[in-house]
Amino acid sequence: MSLDLPAWSEPFAEGNREGLRHRGPWGRVDRDWAFGDGSGRGLRVAIIDSGVERDHPAVGGRLVESVAVERVGDEWEVVPTQPMDVVGHGTACAGIIHALAPEAEIVSVRVLGPDNRGNGGAFATGLWWAIEQSGASVANLSLSSRSEAFFGPLHELADEAYFRNVLLVSAANNVSVASYPSLYASVVSVAAHDLPSADAWFYNPAPPVEFGAYGLNVDVAWRGGTRMVVTGNSFAAPHIAGYATRIRAAHPGVTPFETKALLAATADNAGVA
Repeated sequence: MSLDLPAWSEPFAEGNREGLRHRGPWGRVDRDWAFGDGSGRGLRVAIIDSGVERDHPAVGGRLVESVAVERVGDEWEVVPTQPMDVVGHGTACAGIIHALAPEAEIVSVRVLGPDNRGNGGAFATGLWWAIEQSGASVANLSLSSRSEAFFGPLHELADEAYFRNVLLVSAANNVSVASYPSLYASVVSVAAHDLPSADAWFYNPAPPVEFGAYGLNVDVAWRGGTRMVVTGNSFAAPHIAGYATRIRAAHPGVTPFETKALLAATADNAGVA
């Protein structure tokens, strides 16, 4: 197993993938049918992160709205903001999703500061806005909270998203501690595998982390129109978010539960006894 893999990625590493053998009820579903034309047309994806740089070539001009969560007195509020990224992390996620679903619209919800860190209250407020106000069908969460105080509030928001037909795709934490919302059953939880392929992903029949996707040495967009090579579960999650966007665009009315099932049925290990 590569020593560079982030935590929670072990089930998806070479040598451990034998444990992913799983025959689902349908066998493997054809990806061409599941993804349709692969455009993501008609779908909106919220990226809850450090912002998205609108003019970055990798975003393709698909950023349609930018908001930020800011402290106003004793409360967190969502306010319009400039289409910028204070780190580069959110733009990386946006670029991955745009490459996979190029006609999907992108909404940026900035909850992180220049140090790529944030407050649990800001995170929860941004997630609430993405669910209730953004019009997104898919939300990418390449961030998490380790705070037990936010276990309950974030769980309620994850359930609310599920009931409101918004699919949450969440990266597992890069260190071996519990983090939320990636450990909730209602979200699509993702860690990195060790294959150099954006077209490969695996379903893990032994959650909590359910999917392994491309997250090792990924060439991504970054702040200031640049690119860089990065590793982390943060960059695996938007690959699954991009594929989920394709599925939801190709099959209007498909639910989060059905989308997750189709992601499992199109995985590289689907239908393997």
